[in-house]
Amino acid sequence: MSEQMLSERIVVSREVVHGKPRIVGTRVMVVQVLDLLAAGKSIAEIISDDYFPVLNEADVRACIAYASQIIRDDRVVPTV
Repeated sequence: MSEQMLSERIVVSREVVHGKPRIVGTRVMVVQVLDLLAAGKSIAEIISDDYFPVLNEADVRACIAYASQIIRDDRVVPTV
């Protein structure tokens, strides 16, 4: 199984969670964490037993940083 490190805490592998970026050592996808943040959940809530107790604050912040990098590197072209 080949994994590609996207950052210190974010990895992608074709064989795990359909190749979606995830937190290293888990099956928790970056998008799951971002969706919870977008829904108004705090970092404390996300890393609690209610959601993803295997994560820590640095993992959540790494998801935010990863998303920021993707947007920064993307080029948006208006269609109008």
